[in-house]
Amino acid sequence: MSRRVFEVLSESFQRVEPYSIDEMFLDLTQFATVDYCRRVRDRVRQVTKIPTCIGIGPTKTLAKLANKHAKGGPTGVSDFSDKDARRQAFSEMPISEIRGVGGRSAAKLNNLGIVTVEQFASMPSASIRKLMTVTGQRTHAELNGVSCMPLTLAPDQKQTVAVTRMFGRPVEAWEDMREALAAHAARAAEKCRKHGLVANAMQVFFHTNPHGREPWYHGQRSFEIEPTSDSLSIIRQAVGAGRSMWKPHTIYAKAGVILLNLQAERDAPRDLLPTIDPVRSEKLMTALDAVNVRFGRGMLRPGGIGQTTSWSTRANNRSPRYTTRISDLMEGRA
Repeated sequence: MSRRVFEVLSESFQRVEPYSIDEMFLDLTQFATVDYCRRVRDRVRQVTKIPTCIGIGPTKTLAKLANKHAKGGPTGVSDFSDKDARRQAFSEMPISEIRGVGGRSAAKLNNLGIVTVEQFASMPSASIRKLMTVTGQRTHAELNGVSCMPLTLAPDQKQTVAVTRMFGRPVEAWEDMREALAAHAARAAEKCRKHGLVANAMQVFFHTNPHGREPWYHGQRSFEIEPTSDSLSIIRQAVGAGRSMWKPHTIYAKAGVILLNLQAERDAPRDLLPTIDPVRSEKLMTALDAVNVRFGRGMLRPGGIGQTTSWSTRANNRSPRYTTRISDLMEGRA
């Protein structure tokens, strides 16, 4: 759903920064703000069927406060670009509404008689720094219209990709552990390819239940690998590492594969004598991902990974996935 909202907003704005799963910052410098935002909000509601609010301001902090203010308004859009408009709203807003002001900072300010956003914005900047360090000083400056947190379009590159899961039932057989490690390794490699990254190292682990009656055992291996995002290569090395740590007659509760030292594929060093044919690997992985994107994850998978497994994490209390699974759609009968 978040992706669908992002796609609709990207059609209307050139610069969109995802902030969280349900929040995004937009660049409105080239648009007639309020009326245009109302039309975009209606468009999001039409496509996604979910209500949204839009807050407008010269800084991210002001835009966040405007968004909260808009939730109580009739139009769902609030503009804090005008100083007089936001000053009037600030007089009724508690300081806990400010992004970056936590419970401890709010308590300090309340002890000084600062209880509203208006009072906080009127404080001297030097006093804010003494109370809340430079982070609080930036928030204070943003409340007064000075942008300290510009729009960020490119997220920081991932450094690790982890796939770790508790088993749905205790695992005692190596065949089940091998399949679990292979499935986790394949999923981690898929995530790397999605972001255009390759891994230079790997960590594999599994352990028993720390709260159970069985003796505690935690097997873990970390090692460097040839830079790759090839599922077959990563599976082979993850299973090999797991085999070297395997202890029979032990009941395992969790396993995981973590890919480390990630870097962009274009920046990865090239081996003179690679163990993996890079051309063949790229074509094979591209075909694998294309099939799974079109027909669903797991439609095409490396050998040794079953379509259904008895050790998979239990999801008995998971909510129905109305927007992504046809089988979960509600049925109405007349």
